[in-house]
Amino acid sequence: MKIQFFCPRWGSENLSWKDFMIKAKAAGYDGIEYAITSDTDDQTLDEVWNLAEQHKLLMLPQHFDTCSPDFNEHYDLYAAWLEWINPYPFVKINSQTGRDIFTFEQNNALIDLAGPKVVHELHRGKFSFAAHVTKEYLKANPELKLTFDISHWVAVAESFLGDQQEAVQLAIERAQHIHARVGYPEGPQIPDPRLPEWQEAVKIHLGWWTRIAERFNNDEILTITTEFGPFPYLVHDYSQWDINLHMMSLLKKQLIPSPIFSPL
Repeated sequence: MKIQFFCPRWGSENLSWKDFMIKAKAAGYDGIEYAITSDTDDQTLDEVWNLAEQHKLLMLPQHFDTCSPDFNEHYDLYAAWLEWINPYPFVKINSQTGRDIFTFEQNNALIDLAGPKVVHELHRGKFSFAAHVTKEYLKANPELKLTFDISHWVAVAESFLGDQQEAVQLAIERAQHIHARVGYPEGPQIPDPRLPEWQEAVKIHLGWWTRIAERFNNDEILTITTEFGPFPYLVHDYSQWDINLHMMSLLKKQLIPSPIFSPL
C-alpha cells in the first residue's frame, strides 16, 4: 500500500497560495485538499492548479457549500459545480453531498449524479450524517465510496459506535479517503491529540483507520487529509498546523507496519 498525505487549505487562508504550498511541500505533504466554494472565480482556480504543478503537489478538490433546501435547485447547483471542476486534474473529489432533510430518493439522485470520481464524506447535515442512516445508502448503492470522517458519526451518536458495528464495517469497506480528525462523544474534534487525556479517542480512531489501510493492496494508494480544523472546531489555544503535522507523523509511524509512501 502507498499513502498520499494531503494538507487542508482550510485554516491557512491567511497565507498566499504560493506561501501555503511552499509550507505544505516543506512539511512533507503530497498534495492539497481545497474546499472550493461556488463563488470562486476561474482565475483563482487556474492560479492554484498552476502553483500546485510548479510545486509538484497533487490536488484534491472538496465540495461542501451547496446547501439549498429546494431539491431541484440543489441538484442543479451541484451539477454545475461538478461540471466546473471536472476539467482540472485531480486525484479524486471529496464531496459533502446532499442534505439530511432530503428524502432517501433525493439524496440517491445526487449520489448518482456525482459519478465514480467522487467520494462522499461522512458529515453532519449531509446524507451521511449518522451511522444508522448511511448504512442504508451503502446497502442500496454497492458502488458508493466514502471519505471516512467518522468523527461526525461519533458526535451525532454521542458514543464511539460500539452498538453500530455493522454500519462502521460497511463504511470501512467503502472508504477511499480518510479525514484524520479525532472526534469524541460530545464533539467532532478533540482539543489536542497529543494530550494524555485524549489517547483513548485517538486509539479508537487509529483502530478504524488501520482497518481501512489493511484493505489496500501493495499497488493501491490510500489518500489521507490531516483535517483537524481551525475555530470553531479548534476552541483552545493550540496550533492547528502543529496538530496536523503530529497526525501525519503519527499515521506514518503507526497506521501500518513499515508503510511505503508514494513518491511524486
